Amino acid sequence: MSQDSHLIFADHVGRFYARQYGFPPMAGRLLGYLFVCDPPQQTIDELGEALLASRSAITGAVKLLESYKMARRTRAAGERMDRVELDPASQQPQNFDSSIHKEHAALFREGLALLADAPAERRAPLEEMTALADFLAERLPRLLDEWHAYREELRESGKLPDSSD
Repeated sequence: MSQDSHLIFADHVGRFYARQYGFPPMAGRLLGYLFVCDPPQQTIDELGEALLASRSAITGAVKLLESYKMARRTRAAGERMDRVELDPASQQPQNFDSSIHKEHAALFREGLALLADAPAERRAPLEEMTALADFLAERLPRLLDEWHAYREELRESGKLPDSSD
């Protein structure tokens, strides 16, 4: 794959993460590049050169990705500079924490209590959000279990490489 192709892919990832998650475009571009760069560990200077970005822009993007456990810095013994790579935790399912949805449901119920005497049409948005939060809190743990079973099937069939969790 050519360097231009890598940059185009990185730009696509950057736009997606900016649009869907509010990431600064450079953080999304960096994430995309980390998926396809060779070698998979790069210095800040190498990343800046590849992505045509300043050292400070790359450093800020790395810090953001580290906060989301999407990238990490490593340093080999005797080296004077960090290398940046994808964090293996980023390849694990995210956002399956049902406690978040239980908390949402509790907040929405608090709002419903405030509207106890309100007409049904005024209560409807909170009732629907409560039902959705309860649904997600119940289903996400099961969905995560299904994903683990499916991933194991893919590994056993050779469609995914065998790796540790």
